[in-house]
Amino acid sequence: MRLQYLFSQAIANLRRNPLVVVSAVVAVFVMLMLVFSATLVRWSIDKDIGRWDDNVRVIAFLTDDLSSEDLATLTAEVFSWEEVDEVVYFSKADAFDEFRELFEDDEVLLNVVEDDPSVLPASLRIKPVEAGGYSAIVDRMVIQPGVLKVSAAEEAIDALVARSNSMRTFAVTVSFVLGAAAVVLIANTIRMAIYARRDEIGIMKLVGAGNWFVRIPFLLEGLIEGVAGAALAATVVWIAHPSIVQMLSTFSDPGALDVPTLYLLQQSLIVLAFGAATGLLGSVFGMWGFLRD
Repeated sequence: MRLQYLFSQAIANLRRNPLVVVSAVVAVFVMLMLVFSATLVRWSIDKDIGRWDDNVRVIAFLTDDLSSEDLATLTAEVFSWEEVDEVVYFSKADAFDEFRELFEDDEVLLNVVEDDPSVLPASLRIKPVEAGGYSAIVDRMVIQPGVLKVSAAEEAIDALVARSNSMRTFAVTVSFVLGAAAVVLIANTIRMAIYARRDEIGIMKLVGAGNWFVRIPFLLEGLIEGVAGAALAATVVWIAHPSIVQMLSTFSDPGALDVPTLYLLQQSLIVLAFGAATGLLGSVFGMWGFLRD
C-alpha cells in the first residue's frame, strides 16, 4: 500500500507541473538522441575505417632470379613479422591478368604488354595488421634479397591514417561532451521542478513525514522523466538509424553499413539505463538543498 501511495504521489507531481515535466522529458530526449546518434556515428566510422584498413597493401615486386625455395623462405619470414596480417603471392600470370583487368580500355598499352608479358614482375601482396604499420613493413622489405621494388602508396595511406584518427577522436569527443551536457541539463531541469514545489516539501516535513518518504516520490518522478525521454530517443534513433549511418558512410553500397539489430538493442538498453540514472541523479541534486537528515 505504501509503495502504491509513493507511486501515486510521483504521478500526481507529474500532473501538477506538465510544462516543467515536458521540459525535462524533452531535455532528456534531445540529449540522449544526440548521444545515441554520436554512438552510431562512431560505429559507422569504425566500420568505414575497417574497410579502408582491409584494402591497404604493401606490394613487394620480386626479381626474376628468385628461386621457389627462396620465395618460400621469404614468404614465411615476412608472414612471421608482427606487423603483417597476410601475405599473398602474385605470379607473373596473376600480374598479367590483373593488368588486363585494370587497363582493359587502353588497347595500346595492352598490346605492348601482351607482346611481352614477362615485363610484369611477380610480387608479394602484404596486408598490415594496421594501416599505419605499413612503413615498418616497407623498411624491412627493401633490404630483403630478391626484392626488386616496394610500393605502398605512402601518401594515400598517411592521409587515410590521419583521417581515421581525427574521425575517431571527433566521435569520442562528441559522445563525451553530449553525455556530460545531458547529465547537467537533466539535473538542472529536475531541480527546477522540485524547487517549484518547495512549499509542499516544507509542509510534509512539518506534519512529520520522514526524509525518505518525502524523497522517494521525487526520485520516482526523475526516474520516470529520464526513462520517458530515453525511450523516445531510442525509438527515434532506431527508426532513423539507416539514414544517419548511410549519410556518414563513404561507400555507395546501401547495405554496406547495416547496423546489427543486436547492437541497436544493446545501445538502446544502455540509453534507457543512462536516462534512468541521470533522472535519479538530477532528483538527488534537486533535493540537495531542501532535504537534509
